Amino acid sequence: MKESSVKVTFAGGPLTLLGNEIKVGDTAPDFNAVGAGLAPVKLSDFAGKVVIIAAYPSIDTGVCAAQNRRFNAEVNNLDGVVVLSISCDLPFAQSRFCAAEGLDKIITISDHKDLEFGEKYGFVIKELRLLARGTVVIDKSGVVKYVEYVPEVTNEPDYEAALAVVKGL
Repeated sequence: MKESSVKVTFAGGPLTLLGNEIKVGDTAPDFNAVGAGLAPVKLSDFAGKVVIIAAYPSIDTGVCAAQNRRFNAEVNNLDGVVVLSISCDLPFAQSRFCAAEGLDKIITISDHKDLEFGEKYGFVIKELRLLARGTVVIDKSGVVKYVEYVPEVTNEPDYEAALAVVKGL
């Protein structure tokens, strides 16, 4: 995997991102991941919908939990929008968290097996083999309309900026 030019830090320390940096205007690459019950999930399963991809390092951290809660709450107000919440956590941990928190609007998927999303979108943290935090918005025709690689992994994403783009689609 090639190194990305995107710069992120974790608690101030620099990290190396691997994969292809995704940019606004790109056609969103399809990817395979693992969903609940170990079922295969592909981005193309959601063709024709606006998709928010919410990437994060681990469901077992406070910031990642807050990110998932916020996107779960926001998607209630967005018709025809799907939120794919993706990390390298196992699907069992993702499902356990969502059940405990009552999160039933986001779709949690795991990139643990092949890191295909992380590689195709440039979110793999080389030093940790986790995904960096960020958001990608894809329109109904499969074009990337918004990308955020959160510069400091311990911070939450810019929800308002992503949601403004979604509401404009």
